[in-house]
Order: sequence, then C-alpha cells, then structure tokens
Amino acid sequence: MYKIQETKSKNPNRQIKDILLFFSFFLALFPSFGQEIPTTFKEKAERLVQMRPKTYLTLDTELKSEKRDTTLLRYFANLCEKENYLEGQAYALDQIGTKYRNISQYKKAVDLHQQALELSEKINNTELKVLSLNMLGVVYRRTDAIKTALDYNQKALELAEEVENPSHHIKRSINVSLNSIGNLYQALEQYDLAIVQFKRALKFETELDNKLGLAINHQNIGDCLEKKGDLEGALENYRKSLAYNEEINSDFGRVICKNSLAQIYLKQDMPYAALVLLEPLHEQSKSIGDFFITASIYINTGWAHTKLGNFDKAGKFIMDGLEMSKNRNMPSNILYGYQKLSDYEKERGNYKEAYEYYKKADEYENEITSATNVRYMNDIIVRYEADKKNNQISVLAKENEIVRLRLRKNQTTLLVSALIVGLISSILYILYRQYQSNNEKRVLSLEQNMLRSQMNPHFLFNSLNSIKLYIINNEQKNAVHYLNKFSKLIRKILEASSLKEISLAEELETVELYMNIENIRFSNEIDFKISVDDDINIDNIKVPSLALQPFLENSLWHGLSPKEGKKIIQLNIKKKKQGFISIEIIDNGVGRGAAQTNKENRVLKRKSVGIRITKERFANFSKDYQNNFVVDIVDLFDDKGNPKGTKVILDVPTV
Repeated sequence: MYKIQETKSKNPNRQIKDILLFFSFFLALFPSFGQEIPTTFKEKAERLVQMRPKTYLTLDTELKSEKRDTTLLRYFANLCEKENYLEGQAYALDQIGTKYRNISQYKKAVDLHQQALELSEKINNTELKVLSLNMLGVVYRRTDAIKTALDYNQKALELAEEVENPSHHIKRSINVSLNSIGNLYQALEQYDLAIVQFKRALKFETELDNKLGLAINHQNIGDCLEKKGDLEGALENYRKSLAYNEEINSDFGRVICKNSLAQIYLKQDMPYAALVLLEPLHEQSKSIGDFFITASIYINTGWAHTKLGNFDKAGKFIMDGLEMSKNRNMPSNILYGYQKLSDYEKERGNYKEAYEYYKKADEYENEITSATNVRYMNDIIVRYEADKKNNQISVLAKENEIVRLRLRKNQTTLLVSALIVGLISSILYILYRQYQSNNEKRVLSLEQNMLRSQMNPHFLFNSLNSIKLYIINNEQKNAVHYLNKFSKLIRKILEASSLKEISLAEELETVELYMNIENIRFSNEIDFKISVDDDINIDNIKVPSLALQPFLENSLWHGLSPKEGKKIIQLNIKKKKQGFISIEIIDNGVGRGAAQTNKENRVLKRKSVGIRITKERFANFSKDYQNNFVVDIVDLFDDKGNPKGTKVILDVPTV
C-alpha cells in the first residue's frame, strides 16, 4: 500500500522535474531572451512615445499583438521611463504584472502593479488607476488576502463609478470590480450575495458583448451554486462558461471549466467521467503556468483515483498538488489538499491519519476565515451598501421633484403631442402610399423593359430569317423543327412575362430553346451545355422569370460573335454555401476588353440594357428572401495573360 509522508526533502527526480519546469516558465515569461528586439517593434514603440496617447484603449489597441510578450513590454516600459511617458510605462507594468500573476509569481506581480498605480496617480489618469487597483485586488484574492483584496477592488469600483461618461474600458473595469467583490463574498461563503454581484456583472458584460467576461461570471456563478449543493445549476453554468471559452479559444478558460466539471462529476460519484476530463489537463495546465489551477487539478485527480480504489496513484497526485500549493503559498488549495488526504486515508482504513489531516484542514480553514477578515468585510459591505442607498435616495428625491414640475405641463404637452403624432402619421401614410405606388410602377416598368429586351426585333428577325432560309433551301424538316422551337420559345416568353417568379427548371428549359434558335445563325457552331449538381433540386428553386437570357445574349453578341474557331458556352449550377446556389455562365469568347473595342468600331451601335434591367429585377426580387442575389462578371485569362473568355457568376438565395 502507498503510504503518504509529508517531508521537507524531495527526491532527485522531483528536483530535476522542478528545475525543468522553472526554465520552461522562464522561457514563457521571456520568449525573446537573448535575442534582439525586432526593428518593427522599436519603430512602433518610438512612434507611441512620440504620440503619447492618454487612453487605455489606444495603448491596448496598438500593443495588442505584443501585450503577452514580456520582453517587448519591458523594452517599451524602459523607453517610456527614459522619455518620461508615464501612461505608457504604467500600461506596460500592469501587463507584465498580469503575466507574473498568471504563473503564480504573486510578489513580483504586486510590485509591478503597485509601481503602475503610483505612476497613474502621479499623472491622475483614472482609467489606468482603476486598472492597477483591480489587478492588485485580483492578486491578493489569489493569495486569500481577503481584507487587502476587497480594499483595492472597492476603491477601483468607487473611482470608476464617479466617471460621468465612462469609456468602454471604464465599463469593463466596473465589471472586473463587481466580479472581484463577488469572489470575495464567495470566499466568505456568502454565496447568495456573491451571485447577485456576478449577475450584475453578467448583465453589463452582455451589453458590452464581452465573451471573456461572460465566461468568467458563468464560471463564478457555477462555483457558488456548487458550494450551495445545487450541482445541476452548477453544471449548467460551467457548460455555458466552457462554450464561451471555446468561442474565444481560451486555453486558460477551458482548463478551469473542465476542472470544475470534473469536480461536479466526482460529487455525483462519476470518477471515470471526471478522469476523462482531468488527465489531459495535467500538461495543459502546466503549459499555461498557473500553479493555482494545476494544484487543484492534481488534487481532483487524486480524489478520482481514491473513489476508484487506485490508492497508489491517488496518494501521489494529492501530495503533488499539496506540495505545489505549499511551495507557492496558496492557502485555499492547501486546505483542499488536506481535506482530500483525510478522505483518502479514511477510504484506506487509516482513521488515525485521516483524523490528523482533518485537524490540519480545520486549522487552515480557521486561518483563512479569521475573525479579523470577517469583521473587516462586514464593515466594508455595510458602508458600501449604506452609501449606495443614500445616493439612491438623493437621486430619487431629485427625480421626484422633476416629475412634479413636469406634471403641470402635461395636459398641454399631451394635446400638442397628440396633434403632432396625428399629423406625422398622416404624412407618413401618404408618403408610404406614394412609395408603394412608385415601387409598383417601377416593378411594372422593369417587367415591360425585360419583355422588350427578350423579344427585341433583331432577335425575331434573325430567327425568322434563318427559318426562311431553311424553307428556301427546301430543308422542310429543319424548318418545321426550328419553327416549333421558335413558337414554343415565344409562348414561354409571353407566359413568363406575366409571372414574378418561375422555377429554375422552367428557366433552364427556356434558355435551352433560346440557345437552340440562336445557334442557327452561328451554323450550329456553338457548343452549349448545361450541368446541374446531383444534390440540387431545380424544381424547388425560384428565380425571376427570363433572368438568364440577357447574360447568354451578351455572351453571343459580344463574346462569341467576333471570335474565330470553336465557340463554347457552359452553364453550370452548383451548390454553394448554406442558403445559396451558384449559376455560372462561362464562354470562351474574345473577352470584355476586345468586345468593347468591337462595339465602339461598329457603325450601327446597339445599346445593351438587358443585364442592367436584370440586375434591378434581382434587387427587387430579393426583398422576399433573407439573402440577396449577387451578380459578378469575371474576365478569364490564359497563362500568358491573354483574354480567353468571360465568366458570369450569379449567387441565387434558396431561403
């Protein structure tokens, strides 16, 4: 059986492991150690020092990509100090301090945030003062120094709430303060009060659409509900937090959420489910560098193995987590480790050892929740709530006076307002009716222009002339064949002109008839093909009637007519993204550049309006759909840059 012994000495393998771990975190803090500062960053830093922006938002936006690199931030901080740019120096020191905090280097983090606070007070920059105060509160909370943490967070909240027109950063800082105060209530086991603070912060984070803040507050609410015994409510909030962390791709958040979910599974007596979540977190949490969460994960892993009867593994994991907590002065994790060691020894039947660990856990619990901290916390709570109530009473009194004065004018105001509303409503109704009428006229005009473009005299004359040639040449069979096609096309055009929309299947049948007839004057030289993907049901897709013909006519007139040799038009219908299909009309003509030149050199210039009318019809037709029709015309070139045709891409919405 595995016997746990607390000892001050470590075995050699453990010491080597700790040394390697130290160097890995050293490299994480100083990724560019021994390397030159990039010239681009030097230029950016010098530019910022010259510009001297005063707001947090400007600095954070400019240094967003470098804010996690402590080497670059130290360079920037030193440059700011040299040039007496205190805003930049304070910002950089706070960012470096946050990095130290996240790898459990709390003493260094406090020193850096304190320096940043002194600089911010010197230049009287409220945004940066609030940031430093909140960060100091978070660091002290991590070490369970509740009294000091609350003092800093309370001061940050009061300072932020005094700002009349708060910036986005000030609003975020208010949420950080509320969240931190909630965590302090939570540390004092005032879970209902903590949840109230977290829900307040959650509301503001929703307004700011801050996914990170939403993730943090759902995590905290879940933790409070877990402490209250509401495991299902805790699970729901942990899962919401995990979803937000997945959305923002936060490794740190994912580790915390998965550890919390595993803890619930352990309380629900599902150790196998817990281990599935916990085991991958061992290395992930170490790579993040936050020993606070790593220690908790190790202790929970030991708890899971205790439940499964794997006592050798259980004892080792719990003791490793406890050693991490002791080495880095994390009282709450030390308490948790002793509690789980007590449970572990109890399961093994070692009741004496279990009792000893239980007593140690009790001593730590008393130390954490000392009477001094509780009294200080209660005094601060009472003072803050009293101040808030007094302010609210004062505001309500002023509002009541304003309402009383306004009531005197209400009768006249209501009468005038009613007249104005009635007049405006009448004007809006008249304007709306005029808009409807104009829109209907516009749609009717588009449909008429469309019909004229489809049945233009040039097309009719050419078609009939081709049929006449068949008759003159005594090709009766061909004449009858194409006369049937011509009459069928005219009938389809006339029928479709009275419809707002038709199925894509009917539209394809119409354009195929049109191409067969037009191919007569090209001596059947045009190779026209239609390709439809198997997973597209063209009977269910609606398009404006006679929508594709202008694009085909354009390819024939301008692309293929002046071309020598093989003439090809390919019409492809493909599945695109969700809610769209794509219709491609590809020709191997002379291209738009050459076509424009040919058009300008013609003696008789033909004005082409079919495509413009069709685009306007698409825009009007799209009003009945969630998405718009998109038309794109692309010039095609070969490897040598010579034009080899044109592609028309029409994205058609299906919903």
